Amino acid sequence: MADIEVTSTCEEGFTTSNVIDDEWELVVDALSEDGPDPNQVLAADYASCYIPAFRVAADKNGYDDIGTVEVHVEADIDDDDDLSAISFDIHVEADLGDDIDEIVSLGEEICHVHSALREGLHADISVQDSAL
Repeated sequence: MADIEVTSTCEEGFTTSNVIDDEWELVVDALSEDGPDPNQVLAADYASCYIPAFRVAADKNGYDDIGTVEVHVEADIDDDDDLSAISFDIHVEADLGDDIDEIVSLGEEICHVHSALREGLHADISVQDSAL
């Protein structure tokens, strides 16, 4: 049995209903009429994966509780409707001092979505600590 099982069904048009591990449902619509489009889902998925990776990286650098973390994602789409660039502007409640670059780098190593993306699409990340 696979670690992840997804059943994706498109009855007509461009809306796909996905059932993930027989537990979660996610609607994705290429036209953004009935739900987010695949590029929007990927951008949100990337941020949703990076936030816990960032928290683990901060913890490994001696920060027990960094408080609220908020990521503002911007993504560019090329003429073929493919993602061409992603950037994260991360706001974190805690003061991370001189450890920000190390935490960002370790977070990238931990984040599974970051690892799965082609190198040219890795997020350009900026962090503002003591921001929330």
